[in-house]
Amino acid sequence: MENQTIENANAADDNKIVNQDMVNSSSSLGTNIIVNHDFCGGLHSWHPNCCEGYVVSADSGHPQANSGGNYAVVTNRKECWQGLEQDITGRVSPGSTYLVSASVGVSGPLVGCVDVLATLKMECQGSETKYSLVGRSSVSNGKWEKLEGKFSLSTMPDKVVFYLEGPSPGIDLLIQSVVISCSNPKGRRHGNASDGDEDIVLNPKFEDGLTNWTGRGCKVVLHNSMGDGKIVPQSGKVFAAATERTQSWNGIQQDITGRVQRKLAYEATAVVRIFGNNVTSSDVRATLWVQSPNGREQYIGISNVQATDKDWAQLKGKFLLNGSPSKVVVYLEGPPAGTDILVNSFVVKHAQKVPPSSPPDIENPAFGVNIIENSNLSNGTNGWFPLGNCTLSVGTGSPHILPPMARDSLGAHEPLSGRFILVTKRTQTWMGPAQMIGDKLKLFLTYQVSAWVRIGAGATGPQNVNVALGVDNQWVNGGQAEVGDNRWHEIGGSFRIEKQPSKVMVYIQGPASGVDLMVAGLQIFPVDRQARFRYLKRQTEKIRKRDVVLKFSGLDWSSAYGSFVKIKQSQNSFPFGTCISRTNIDNEDFVDFFVKNFNWSVFGNELKWYWTEPQKGNFNYKDADEMVDLCKSHNIDMRGHCIYWEVVDTVQQWIRSLSQNDLATAVQSRVTDLLTRYKGKFRHYDVNNEMLHGSFYQDKLGKDIRANMFKMANQLDPSALLFVNDYHVEDGCDTRSAPEKYIEQILDFQLQGAPVGGIGIQGHIDSPVGPIVCSALDKLGILGLPIWFTELDVSSSNECVRADDLEVMLREAFANPSVEGIVLWGFWELFMSRENSHLVNAEGDINEAGKRYLELKQEWLSHAHGHIDEQGQFTFRGFHGTYSIEIATISKKVLKTFVVDKGDDSPFEVSIAL
Repeated sequence: MENQTIENANAADDNKIVNQDMVNSSSSLGTNIIVNHDFCGGLHSWHPNCCEGYVVSADSGHPQANSGGNYAVVTNRKECWQGLEQDITGRVSPGSTYLVSASVGVSGPLVGCVDVLATLKMECQGSETKYSLVGRSSVSNGKWEKLEGKFSLSTMPDKVVFYLEGPSPGIDLLIQSVVISCSNPKGRRHGNASDGDEDIVLNPKFEDGLTNWTGRGCKVVLHNSMGDGKIVPQSGKVFAAATERTQSWNGIQQDITGRVQRKLAYEATAVVRIFGNNVTSSDVRATLWVQSPNGREQYIGISNVQATDKDWAQLKGKFLLNGSPSKVVVYLEGPPAGTDILVNSFVVKHAQKVPPSSPPDIENPAFGVNIIENSNLSNGTNGWFPLGNCTLSVGTGSPHILPPMARDSLGAHEPLSGRFILVTKRTQTWMGPAQMIGDKLKLFLTYQVSAWVRIGAGATGPQNVNVALGVDNQWVNGGQAEVGDNRWHEIGGSFRIEKQPSKVMVYIQGPASGVDLMVAGLQIFPVDRQARFRYLKRQTEKIRKRDVVLKFSGLDWSSAYGSFVKIKQSQNSFPFGTCISRTNIDNEDFVDFFVKNFNWSVFGNELKWYWTEPQKGNFNYKDADEMVDLCKSHNIDMRGHCIYWEVVDTVQQWIRSLSQNDLATAVQSRVTDLLTRYKGKFRHYDVNNEMLHGSFYQDKLGKDIRANMFKMANQLDPSALLFVNDYHVEDGCDTRSAPEKYIEQILDFQLQGAPVGGIGIQGHIDSPVGPIVCSALDKLGILGLPIWFTELDVSSSNECVRADDLEVMLREAFANPSVEGIVLWGFWELFMSRENSHLVNAEGDINEAGKRYLELKQEWLSHAHGHIDEQGQFTFRGFHGTYSIEIATISKKVLKTFVVDKGDDSPFEVSIAL
């Protein structure tokens, strides 16, 4: 890990030097693509090739140091070809011409002149390495000469290295500066990401006809109008049509190889519509097809839009390439066969950086104040109205206390009135009591929802009751509860509004028509997160720290007593993990953040059955193997996600079509192949994902199959903890996965002998409220199994609010004794499953959410200092994990390390020999 840290620190410095070169070394021809071109950064980014090198400063007294600047000396050369080189792979592209200018010299036992050569080395997988002479200059002792040349690439090699060589062995090569710039005035710009105004897509508005465009499995034609003149361009004079499409992936495409750079974010914008085959509306997608030098193919979804045959629609999205591709094609696809895709324009440019969000300015948030009018019904039903043709009246006999989750947020509170709204004559599920609340809501403020609900007689089974909000006619979930008996039930939920609505209505709905609904004590109030955080910090001190007693030996009492002790924690042992994908690990900046800030990982797709065996007998473990190797090399533990996935839409077509016997055989083969291959490598497995939301295998193979999946996995790899894993367990917004349902499922598996080892809560949550999350954790905690957040992400368009959401979840989990690990569902923009959930922006800038994560990681490290007491001891209270200690005695300074293990409440004793 230390080597990796050094490597990536250098990579970060590369960026700084590149930017400096752009300012100081640009010319009218373009930016210098050479990093550290004048050796002001030493030999940074330069590499002596089988020889040695160093940099001489202007005042060093070296024979040629009066040149006025630094220069490199390449010495101990044993062959003519040995010299100084720099990898320029990511900074050149095919089709452009590059001009080379270098200031070079020589030093040593030389009579007359010697040639210095500029050479290009090009490596391609599966082919011989090629060398190309760029330029040469005749140089004599004690004089600087200019070496000039030029080169261009017809295709893009896997690796391009520029180097200087030539003098005889024993002669030192001197290099004062190197400039390589693109001579094409309209060519691709290199280096500075802000210089990204050039069009990546050529002929984006079809002004040159169909030049640079082709059909992807279909024909493309140009039109100035269609449909008897009803379809005309939105802008310009023409538009293109992808026609005679026989597959949904057919469309219009352009090869953009060499015009996009890795690790830069690009924005694609297209104006599209559809035509023909009686299809009036369809999804149109922009997709990137990428091929790597080793032949690996990748499809990257950029964006999609619901296009119609009535008008033009804009499609807009972003993408980023992690690796260095050999080929990149962008194309449009999506509508059913026989439907034309019409394109008026298709533009791809470097994405402009979005300035950081400012914290929302919320005046007088009035935390804990209920915004519902006449909530206690002291004034009849005033302020309420029936939604639909139902009847509202007031009854008595409801609970006088707040529901538990609201009580945890509000603390001491006056009793409820005992009155409730009775809703009768309901003829639709959506009918119930309603109230307009739009003028009372504040943007970006998180609101908690709480109510008691009950249903009347006549229901044929449990009924789903929902507190809902109509926000400009969009449904927002405020919480749900399943009600199936004659008791009052708590509903708890939350919401937040981030765009100014014109109207907001809250209403309670859900039971079947004809079933009466009762609602008492509805509360909607802003949540004071900081007050909750103060409580959680106290809880964290209790459950995540331990008293530590350091006992020193090896010195007499007089030497040890009073010695200064300085203790610093280097790592908290609590598992903090993240989701990664195979393409991510081609980006060294991603890897750097990953290995520095996480100690667990999970693979997004690469271990799932649809990835490892997309067609029967066609296996792909290469991606997972490479990810396992990376994690192992950095001592990062791994969760196996997942052996099976119960939701039918995620099951491959070839599996769906199997007979019952063949499916049973395939299920057995799947677990055997996977767990035999990776035995002992994955600490956890999610055995059958989302069993509260799907039932494919159970429907096909019977109820026992789920427990049997756990038993088979345990037999194959007894070392792995086997998890259930599901979503919306912790947020109160899905009755299918309420904690009570989860508990019932787990107990049922255990009765069948399934070795369930842990409870996975995915944690894809919006506007989280601590007491609601805590309530779910406490309920599940009674099972005594370790609880992990396995796929945690939060989402907000404002990164400061996103940071607050993330802090809510991390603090609630870390302060709960049942939670034993937290895994984020990614952290890098454009590689998340949800919009506005990333911690690091696409090009590597850490946003406010990322900074908050790092701040919490620092907060959860313990440090202490003081003096050894008269018993030869030093005591402190610290988090579990790894520590270093420095002891300064009268005679010496001693450095040691120790680990504080998780244990009971007794002090943890550490013996330290001095």
